[in-house]
Amino acid sequence: MAHIDAGKTTTTERVLYYTGVSHKMGEVHDGAAVMDYMAQEQERGITITSAATTCFWSGMEKQFPLHRINIIDTPGHVDFTIEVERSLRVLDGACAIFCAVGGVEPQSETVWRQANKYHVPRLVFVNKMDRSGADFFRVIEQIKNRLGGDAIPMQLPIGAEDSFAGVVDLVKMKAIYWHEADMGMTFEEQDIPANMLSQCEEWRERMVEAAADANEELMEKYLEEGTLSNEEIRQGIRIQTIASHIVPAFCGSAFKNKGVQAMLDAVIEYLPSPIDV
Repeated sequence: MAHIDAGKTTTTERVLYYTGVSHKMGEVHDGAAVMDYMAQEQERGITITSAATTCFWSGMEKQFPLHRINIIDTPGHVDFTIEVERSLRVLDGACAIFCAVGGVEPQSETVWRQANKYHVPRLVFVNKMDRSGADFFRVIEQIKNRLGGDAIPMQLPIGAEDSFAGVVDLVKMKAIYWHEADMGMTFEEQDIPANMLSQCEEWRERMVEAAADANEELMEKYLEEGTLSNEEIRQGIRIQTIASHIVPAFCGSAFKNKGVQAMLDAVIEYLPSPIDV
């Protein structure tokens, strides 16, 4: 769910490609997106009706059992907002996509309110990090100030605009770079760039504090030892997300094939499965 042109359909096309549902990436600007199947949608390059599909994902590193994910790609245009409302009534979780340049826009506020109305847990994907004027931290502030969502970055971008290269995973404290040669299908983990280390440690501390707030057990361990294990961080963030106390935030560029698989991992790790609802 998102404001128009935040990149919902492009992100969904990448999801379908990486999960093996489609073998060629359809582009919205070519009128070839799988999820925009109506002639009017292809002609105008916008989504008019909510489209549903199913994919299967076992993680970037195949670290999960195979999970079935049902996706509904909703319209961003204000004229079709009832389509979003209809979808949110049946969804277990939502991925709110924001443009790294535009940030929180009028329709973002509408769909966020709709998600609040139906108590839908959500995560955030700050898209278009490669665009001129992209600012991840500004968008995080806007989500807090304008939407009242406690956005907790789980990643930090490495660079922005033309120099956007990848992301830092704040749980593992590793930099992730996707290979452009195979359209982001493969990736490599490296050490965090030295000039980002202190910033990453600062944001990681905020993330750990949010996870520790999940229950007394985690809080006690955090107060005693000053930190939590990676597994405990994920557990705490999941509890907090399902309770709609926080919104985990991720970033990338769907069009440039960076960050989408990590967001898919987050859907499995932090959003509720049918047995949690």
